[in-house]
Amino acid sequence: MAKRINVRLIMQLHDSGMSQNDIAATRHMSKSSISKVLSTAREKNITYNDIRDKDDTDVYKLFFPDAQFTEDIYELPDYSVVDSELKHVGVTLMMLWKEYCDRCKDHGSISIGKTKFFDDYASYCRTNDISNHLDHKPGERCEVDWSGPTMKIVNRATGEAQEVYLFVSCLSYSRYAYVEATQDMKMDTWLRCHVHMYAAFGGVPTRTICDNLKTGVVRHPKEGEIILTDGYEALGLHYMTAIMPASVRKPKHYRRKSVIGNLGRNP
Repeated sequence: MAKRINVRLIMQLHDSGMSQNDIAATRHMSKSSISKVLSTAREKNITYNDIRDKDDTDVYKLFFPDAQFTEDIYELPDYSVVDSELKHVGVTLMMLWKEYCDRCKDHGSISIGKTKFFDDYASYCRTNDISNHLDHKPGERCEVDWSGPTMKIVNRATGEAQEVYLFVSCLSYSRYAYVEATQDMKMDTWLRCHVHMYAAFGGVPTRTICDNLKTGVVRHPKEGEIILTDGYEALGLHYMTAIMPASVRKPKHYRRKSVIGNLGRNP
């Protein structure tokens, strides 16, 4: 049976002005699926405004009523329970995914894959503003950003001064920080700093909280799904961490001003 198409996301992105090729490239969807959704929308005269407030399942059934039987082939996780379980010390997303798979096997149902499990949990956190909670537990979250102020490194032999940029990060619970000076703020440098940071921390937090910088976030609409750059999304999947940009114009989304801001002033 075919995997369910994310109809709402396709309609939202197309309504915002993205082309079919751009949607396919940034969201890793097949062009045929996108074309199928948009052609159905034209045939049935459906716009994004018509489905904006509808449930995802209702939207899918509106577009593909004859395929609704595929809705029940998977036993979907309850991400409110997943988030609650993650509050216990020692519990990881990987552990919860394996337990979920075991339950599905016992029930004789089909489980979703690891990538979708991690992806959907990250979406749940963003939708429900989970990251606004400031009661952290050890190893749960780290906050990352480029520091506002730049610095200069002086070559002692030549006296030449070179400007450098600061990648700053901090574990939310312990305030344990990692800072790295870089020659630029390009995508490869941003990703490499994350790799170095995780190595320095000796592990990977459940959630990696970033600002809405262009290096990592393509689009952060007021409503709808956040779109990360391909490289940043791949990094999150590889390290099994939920990458969660802070809410736009909401600095209290995490303690950036009190933690990362201070790191920028006192590297």
